[in-house]
Amino acid sequence: MKLAILSRNTKLYSTRRLVEAAREQGHSVRTLDPLRCYMRISSDGFAMHYKGQSISGYHAVIPRIGASVTRYGTAVLRQFELMGSFTPNSSDAILRARDKLRSHQLLAAQGIGMPATVFGDNPDDTADLLSMLGPPPHVIKLNEGTQGAGVMLTEKLSASKGVIEALRGLYAQFLVQEFIPEAKGADLRCFVVGGKVVAAMKRQAPKGDFRSNLHRGGSAKGARTTLAEQEVAIRAARVLGLGVAGVDLIRSARGPLVLEVNASPGLEGIEDASGVDVAGAMVEYVAERHKRRLAKRASKS
Repeated sequence: MKLAILSRNTKLYSTRRLVEAAREQGHSVRTLDPLRCYMRISSDGFAMHYKGQSISGYHAVIPRIGASVTRYGTAVLRQFELMGSFTPNSSDAILRARDKLRSHQLLAAQGIGMPATVFGDNPDDTADLLSMLGPPPHVIKLNEGTQGAGVMLTEKLSASKGVIEALRGLYAQFLVQEFIPEAKGADLRCFVVGGKVVAAMKRQAPKGDFRSNLHRGGSAKGARTTLAEQEVAIRAARVLGLGVAGVDLIRSARGPLVLEVNASPGLEGIEDASGVDVAGAMVEYVAERHKRRLAKRASKS
């Protein structure tokens, strides 16, 4: 299999592990910076160049597209799709997952549990908006924040209004959610590959914080998941169309609740905590899907 890894940095742990796993499994692999890919789009076909040379013939592409380059990165990935490459996470699926409001709406429509969430635009509606949610504490999240950045906890109604006013002054898009106290600053990252939870870790927020992200100083250890938690994680990834996803859950009194579905989850934390070769599982899944596509084409010919 001829495989491309879309990543801006070949030295990142996740990128290196995917390259290592692909080579260990006997595949040809190359890392491509999506910002150095440029495209020709025409009704007579699609073409792509990379650093002055034509690139084509990639059987599969694994996207590692950062939030800061989502728009251009997904356009490049879409071009690969139109040129016949398989990807575990399509460009449209990545866009669905990156937009927290959109993904919450899609998940809730399928009955997947999550903290109650409100969203509004006009400052005149703030008081009524918060009344729809209920009393504080409130969790306020930027709509496209990552790794715990742009996530705030407000313990008083006046604080919630103040933060909302400040964010609106910055023209930022945000959500407000109920706070789940019984989670006690912990969440569960379930790593879904091809409709299976292949690894899981429990992340714990550092003292004095409620965000459990490892980039925010949280700690992690391998975790056993219940069948209910696995089912929720798998369904959440499926609803958003993701073959590979990091699904963040919290354990609540009313069952597992989805916090976020990450379309480009990091591998270092989950591999260290769980001891599972997640990169290998990802490459195996992509290679198997490629084989199925070849077999399907052969059966039609």
